[in-house]
Amino acid sequence: MSGKQLRVTQVRSAIGRLRSHQACLRGLGIKRMHKPVYVHATAANCGMINKIAYMLKVEEV
Repeated sequence: MSGKQLRVTQVRSAIGRLRSHQACLRGLGIKRMHKPVYVHATAANCGMINKIAYMLKVEEV
C-alpha cells in the first residue's frame, strides 16, 4: 500500500444499487461508466473498492 496507484473503472451501472454502494463510487471520484480514475492504494480506498468490486475493474499502475 505504499505509494501504489490503482486505475479504477466502473463497468456496471449504479442504478438500483444500495445508497452506500453509490456513495463508495462518489467517494472514489467515479462520475461515469468506462471513465477511469486513478486513486492511491490506501486502506480507505481499498475498503471502498472491495465493497463494490462487482461494479469495478481495477488495475495496478
